[in-house]
Formats: sequence, C-alpha cells, structure tokens
Amino acid sequence: MASVRRLVLDVLKPGEVPTVSFAGEVSDLDGVDATATHLVETDREVQNIILVVEGPAIGYDAVVDRVEDLGGTLHSVDEVVCGEHVPRAHDDHRVDATWLR
Repeated sequence: MASVRRLVLDVLKPGEVPTVSFAGEVSDLDGVDATATHLVETDREVQNIILVVEGPAIGYDAVVDRVEDLGGTLHSVDEVVCGEHVPRAHDDHRVDATWLR
C-alpha cells in the first residue's frame, strides 16, 4: 500500500490543551514532518480545529491515537494524499497548507 503523505482532519479538542502543544505532539510522531492547525470555532470548553499532517509515511492510526490521548475527537477525515508526491489541485480545492498562513 502507498504511504500516506498528507491528512487533513477535522478535530474537536479540549480548550485547556494549547493548540501549539496539540500540533507539536502530533508532529513528534514517526513519519510526520510537519503539522498545521486552523481554528474553526471555539466554545467554552472545546475548540474545533482543522489539523493538517504532512510527512513521508504518516501512520493514520498513530495520529488518531495521539489526538485521542490529548483528549481530542476526530470528527472527519477531510483529505488524504497517498503515493510518491503531493499532487497539485486542478480546481478551487487546495492541496497545500498555504491557505492556513
């Protein structure tokens, strides 16, 4: 099976866990080179974030386990890229994390 190179996840995380720490903990996983987050919504006790994970060989189960260990809940998998490279989009959908900047 081809390696997972990119995941875009919709995650609900506890508000008391800093987003920087949350992203850093996921970045520390084997096969992950970088993470990016985007705050979608904040509530009194939780935050809804988009978590982008990139690397040469991302372990999906390891990412989900880490999210859950940090008190988060995976809402949906919004994008998956597998194979030898990250393809460029040919329509309005972006496949890179530049929209998070």
